[in-house]
Amino acid sequence: MGTYYSLTLPGGYPGGAPALKREIDTLLGRMNKEISTYDPDALISRFNQGPVEPAMEIPAEMARIVQQGIDAGHLTQGKLDVTIGPLVNLWGFGPDKRPVKRPSEAQIAAARERVGIDKLSLTRQGETYLLHKAIPDLYLDLSTLGEGAAADAIAQLFDDKGIEDYLVEVAGAVRSKGVNDKGNPWRIAIVEPSDKPGAFSDIVMPKGMAVSTAGSYRNYYEQDGVRYSHIIDPATGRPVTHRLVSASVITKDALEADALDTALVVMGPEQAMAFAKAHQLAVYLIIKTDEGFKADYSPQFAPYLVK
Repeated sequence: MGTYYSLTLPGGYPGGAPALKREIDTLLGRMNKEISTYDPDALISRFNQGPVEPAMEIPAEMARIVQQGIDAGHLTQGKLDVTIGPLVNLWGFGPDKRPVKRPSEAQIAAARERVGIDKLSLTRQGETYLLHKAIPDLYLDLSTLGEGAAADAIAQLFDDKGIEDYLVEVAGAVRSKGVNDKGNPWRIAIVEPSDKPGAFSDIVMPKGMAVSTAGSYRNYYEQDGVRYSHIIDPATGRPVTHRLVSASVITKDALEADALDTALVVMGPEQAMAFAKAHQLAVYLIIKTDEGFKADYSPQFAPYLVK
């Protein structure tokens, strides 16, 4: 997945740090072999390069990630689209090289023709999961879900080993359980996307729930004085340009939160908050203003804030 992770276990890990690193590297390596578009031999790459028929059989964990992407795509009316890979690559945020100049209208239109959640489906036959595509050059990209999926997988590993207290951070996705080394509930900072080191907007106490944050400031490049974010709006085929720079979501698992946070950033501040309230989601937004940044959050998020 090409990202960073941080693990905190106040009570230690069976076998110590070397055993922990070995198991986590094995777990993440297995996930990369399923969903990394940067690995030409990964299952997802083989699916993207393969024909329409036959459908590809995929493991249950990969199927869980794909199904979450499909479900979130329908729920958000396409604001999250796991087939957006052609546009991500066109703008230089995928395995392809960064473009030397801004993509043309014709290039954007051609890439958009290959995008659409309706072109992807997942079926189950007993314990077998089959991934289908409607067009040969469909490009599945699960990178927006990978961090949440990894955080859930690590948390499950710890649960299976009977570890009662832990904090798992995989980039913007966080899972926690129990207490920290001082015996207090875990607290997590919502980072302020400013140039000030260590600046944060608020502190949350997740209470065993998952937290995931997406931000247009996390991955971008500048070209000819224009900043291009890695978060692409499927409806326009272009990077988002509105003032919503960060969205945090609290749900029962990190995969679901990771799917929703990106969709919220695509929506923009007004639509994102309306969506959060309509679906009773715990959502925290950071919006850029002329004076700096301001925060807005849904009623469901308020109980998690540390005052």
